[in-house]
Amino acid sequence: MIALNNVKFIRESRLMSKSELARKASVSTLTIDRIERGEKCRMETKRKIILALGYSLENKDEVFQDQE
Repeated sequence: MIALNNVKFIRESRLMSKSELARKASVSTLTIDRIERGEKCRMETKRKIILALGYSLENKDEVFQDQE
């Protein structure tokens, strides 16, 4: 199943590279790549990415639309 998210769109709109987002979120660039392709990730990884993109956890639905 493909997970819906706006990670790539938000990252690119902020002129942020995959490696910069990975560094800010303390995850690997490969993880960012997989998430942007729509693969599933752990809740903790989602939390790190949401915060690294500058969103609050209350606005998580703007980044990740899939509900688990």
